[in-house]
Amino acid sequence: MAVLVAVTVAAQVIGADYRNDFSLPGTDSQRAMDTLRERAPAQAGATVQVVVQRKAGLAAQPTRDRIEAMLRDVRALPRVAEVRSPYADPSAMSRDGTIGFATVMLDAPAERIPDEAARRIMDTAQAARGDGLRVELGGDPIRDAQESAGGAAEGVGMLAALVILVLLFGSLLAASLPIIIAVFAVGSAIGIIALASHLATIADFTAPLMLLVGLGVGIDYALLVFSRYRGELVAGADRTTATRTALDTAGRTVFFAGCTVIVALLGLIALGLGSLQGVAVAIAVTVLVTMIASLTLLPALLAVVGARVERGVRKRAARGARRDGDRWRAWSALVQRRPWPALVLAVGALLALAWPAAGMRLGFADAGTDAPSTTTRNAYDLLAEGFGAGFNGPLVVVVRGDAETAATVQRTLTSTTGVAATTPPLPSGADLSTIIVFPDTGPQDARTAALVDRLRSQTLPPLAASSGATLLVGGGTAGVVDFAEAVSGRLPIFVGLVVGLSALLLLVVFRSVLIPIKAALLNLLSVGAAMGAITLVFQDGRFGVQPGPIEAYVPVMIFAIAFGLSMDYEVFLLARMHEEWQRTRDAQLAIREGLATTGRIVTAAAAIMVLVFGSFLLAPGRMLQQFGLGLAVAVLLDALVIRCLIVPAVMRLLGARAWWLPRRLDRSLPHVALEAAHPVSAAPAD
Repeated sequence: MAVLVAVTVAAQVIGADYRNDFSLPGTDSQRAMDTLRERAPAQAGATVQVVVQRKAGLAAQPTRDRIEAMLRDVRALPRVAEVRSPYADPSAMSRDGTIGFATVMLDAPAERIPDEAARRIMDTAQAARGDGLRVELGGDPIRDAQESAGGAAEGVGMLAALVILVLLFGSLLAASLPIIIAVFAVGSAIGIIALASHLATIADFTAPLMLLVGLGVGIDYALLVFSRYRGELVAGADRTTATRTALDTAGRTVFFAGCTVIVALLGLIALGLGSLQGVAVAIAVTVLVTMIASLTLLPALLAVVGARVERGVRKRAARGARRDGDRWRAWSALVQRRPWPALVLAVGALLALAWPAAGMRLGFADAGTDAPSTTTRNAYDLLAEGFGAGFNGPLVVVVRGDAETAATVQRTLTSTTGVAATTPPLPSGADLSTIIVFPDTGPQDARTAALVDRLRSQTLPPLAASSGATLLVGGGTAGVVDFAEAVSGRLPIFVGLVVGLSALLLLVVFRSVLIPIKAALLNLLSVGAAMGAITLVFQDGRFGVQPGPIEAYVPVMIFAIAFGLSMDYEVFLLARMHEEWQRTRDAQLAIREGLATTGRIVTAAAAIMVLVFGSFLLAPGRMLQQFGLGLAVAVLLDALVIRCLIVPAVMRLLGARAWWLPRRLDRSLPHVALEAAHPVSAAPAD
């Protein structure tokens, strides 16, 4: 409690300094941005488009006077460096004269523009609305600051989790303990990261992700420890012994499971993407704090309210007529009798769901995927209507050469297939010019990405070679292409690192060669199916969702989190199987008893995770919706299909070979015991 109060008060007093860092050193888009910042800083700042429309036309003098007066007011606002009127640039007015746009140039990149400054621009511009004049605003600063109705995702998820826990434990007091642990842990972690944001670059979307993961993992870990505690009480242990045994068994499992999640998250550092490294560390800290809370705060709470919990547990156990785990034993026996059909059908279904992920297209959603009621979406649609789809995603070609070279580049670009229009070179000094290129297609279209690649590989290199000039393709759309390519190119290293380290941990703990291989393959299968699901929904536009690319950082984050969570369930289930195997050396009995003693808890924990993650589909942001769906699907498939079908079937086919380890390797590995010092106790009655 002291830690929570201290970090919360400190975070409120000092505040947070979240900021994005999407820099990609060495790429064309980054070199173009760095060049503009060095040589033409006025052109390196963010821009806002003030889009005006009047069906009767914009040329009438009263309409022009209103728009010009509004632009003068905007020009006087803080953070505004320059305003270009649509009446001063013929290319800023549509052919029919009904749609025009003013360009508001700001004095810093979008991530450094305060939301309040962007809102003042929006309010000032939209004050000119009325009498048939429509005013909408676009640009990254406006999207970042745009007020949207916040969802009640967190509250819905926690309420649903509480309902499941009450049904599981039959007591509101017992059900509230895991939620209390999660709230304390997440609150402390968010306060710590808010303070750390002053010392390191942490993205502004980090806090919602911490909340998403922290609630799910916090409830999950506390549930595993508390469930073992209740099982010990039912078996006849006193409260002190039950607490000690729960920590020395399920507590060890939680500790190891938390370490696997942290290892998976820290593997993101291998990607070398600054925007993701801070997020990965922040979520890893969240998992660490939730793990510590489950192993310290929960025992303390049990010492305070343990007597009331014990009375409820013993009353419910006295009413239980069915031996615990009988349903799961029967299910395990059924799967073991027909292992091949269960394995083939389940794996086939997961592969079919994962197949769409092969066509996943990475990028960043632009204003075209915003809600139809937002000003950014309206501005996007008006610009597309008046000037073409590619006008919302222009490319910026930076020319370091003389004026003649810049003119030649502009003529070549104008005649290039896929280019709708270009602006004349805008000089910035003696040897630097910028050319704005408008593609035929929208910024999220795959053909726009292909145009960027073609300009860099085919169109511009001959011109650069013949003139000696430096030609760089930059701008927001090109930056998205570079970021997606960077993630795709480094993904195999990241996956190999995470899978390898996790398999090594399982090898040490379970003293088996085949168990880590099996776990890695099955976890990859569940994550692949989750990727396929978000591709179907968000990229292909199923179920009425606006189609668009998958946010470039979503797949790697989902992989790290979901792979770690899958390892949690793997460790929890295999720890009980391994415990029974060591006691009896009966492989089939180990499978049945492992599933019987963990099946209900794993299913309940997964149901809570699915509800917490799934509730983020109610969030207003597309990124959080993708995270929520991907993680919910991964956990659901992992708990129901993999743990209940595939794992028992595979373990049945492997038999005693599942626990095989070469003697030489056995002697060289350190010994780490999980739940080895205590007998198996029955879990709470069904």
